[in-house]
Amino acid sequence: LFMLAAGWLAICLTFACGGTQCPFGQSCLQVNGTSQCIDPCQHYTPLQDAWRATDFRVDPESVACDSRTDWQGWYRLFIGNSSVRMPERCIESHMCGTDAPLWLQSPHPLESEGIVRAEVCGSWEEGCCQFHSNLIHVKACPRNYYVYKFVSPNLCRLAYCAGHGIPAGVPHTGVIFTVGNVIGTE
Repeated sequence: LFMLAAGWLAICLTFACGGTQCPFGQSCLQVNGTSQCIDPCQHYTPLQDAWRATDFRVDPESVACDSRTDWQGWYRLFIGNSSVRMPERCIESHMCGTDAPLWLQSPHPLESEGIVRAEVCGSWEEGCCQFHSNLIHVKACPRNYYVYKFVSPNLCRLAYCAGHGIPAGVPHTGVIFTVGNVIGTE
């Protein structure tokens, strides 16, 4: 358990895979029909739907519905070629290609926290968290991005948002160095 600055508790998760306990930061995934402990940062599906962007207004004729998606494994969010993350703030209803956009109520984890459970809210006409979706799993990965283990929301007309204009940037505790005008971490 970690106490985060915003007052949230991050619960670090470990997974059993068959008769084996997966190492910290790994998840049990099906690969070629076999359950294996794998780092989800190395084994994910890119999710590249432009309509998931926080500035994408819903088309009333084609409202996205993530409850119809068969979520399997882990996902990394992209808008165009840019790696992005779920927003950690209320998103106006009728955005992200759906009526009730899903955003992360819990803060994103640090790399050192491994895989954590995260709370998800759906914005609608009566408030920012009118819908509480099922918990998802989130992991901060090396190289500055996040992966998510999504689950189907309980209702239709809810969809996970991807933060257009919100770079994936993972907080870290490494040494910061500069080379010319380039800033990096070690």
